[in-house]
Amino acid sequence: MTVEGVLHALSDPVRVRIFTDLLAAACAQNCTALANLNSVPMPRSTLSQHFKILREAGLIRSERKGVELQSEPRWDEYGKRFGPMITSIIEAYAKELSTKQRGKSRAKRA
Repeated sequence: MTVEGVLHALSDPVRVRIFTDLLAAACAQNCTALANLNSVPMPRSTLSQHFKILREAGLIRSERKGVELQSEPRWDEYGKRFGPMITSIIEAYAKELSTKQRGKSRAKRA
């Protein structure tokens, strides 16, 4: 795990969303459980690529269960080293998303 790898993995809003959803989940999740992050379902190949980047950065671990991969965050392993940085990135993303959503609701009312 490197700072550059973590920053690259969390530079995409979709990957941040996947990662935060995995952090919030009570158990490991497969790709299809997170396929509808946006209003339009994401192609499996795109979703697989996002999971691959998160895995290569060391943010998640995936285990094969039958024909699917179950993924979970590696918070215990990297939380001590990168926790404050990752928490700041997630908080900034949430704030940005909230601002965008408020802007969309204002535009609808106008």
